[in-house]
Amino acid sequence: MIVLWRAFLLALSFLTRIPVPNLGKPEAPDLARAALFYPLVGLLIGALLCLPVLLLPHAPAMLLAAILTVLWAAITGGLHLDGVADSADAWLGGFGDVEKTHRILKDPLVGAAGVIALVGLQLLKFAALMVLLEKGAWWAVLLAPALGRALVLLLFLTTPYVRPGGLASAVTEYLPRESAWWVTLAMLAVAMLVSMQGLFVALIGFWLLRRMMLQRLQGCTGDTAGAVVESGEMLWLVGVALAI
Repeated sequence: MIVLWRAFLLALSFLTRIPVPNLGKPEAPDLARAALFYPLVGLLIGALLCLPVLLLPHAPAMLLAAILTVLWAAITGGLHLDGVADSADAWLGGFGDVEKTHRILKDPLVGAAGVIALVGLQLLKFAALMVLLEKGAWWAVLLAPALGRALVLLLFLTTPYVRPGGLASAVTEYLPRESAWWVTLAMLAVAMLVSMQGLFVALIGFWLLRRMMLQRLQGCTGDTAGAVVESGEMLWLVGVALAI
């Protein structure tokens, strides 16, 4: 039980800015076990995002959508948004060159493509949130972060990791694959029961992104995994918003 609790806290410390006790320096297997709790951390993020909806029931939907969009980035520290920007810059600036694409992915500076990708993604997320809040579909917000992080597990289970020594290399190397499959499939099943169209749109986006990764990089990196989280969340929200 202590091992599982520590794994959960490791996942929480990695994926959010929520304070956790000092856990010491984790070993590679610890980081891999923590990955099993990514969707659970996502549910916690979703619950925190639902708090303004419950505390401000009479607030305009547009204002609430803006609050949630900003709060979403604040809770995660923009961790995965950085992956979106880096991936967009690398795809445009790499010109099909694998080495150049990897070099741009490691560059901390954000270019024009990254800014456009961030603005576009956040705009779509904001618009979808506004529609969902107007319809009272807060449950879609609750599940979005969990589904996005389940898609990362699906990415690690199905796609080679191509950056030796990268942040997620230990996760992919030591990931308990059978347990990870069960966690991923359970989350996908819940999403399907809630909104089949939302899940379908999110999975189409996942398939397209993974296909691009394999074509350009022959696998995934931490940055492209971050892009999967953000795009999965946004596409889920858009898919549900279009269905209700």
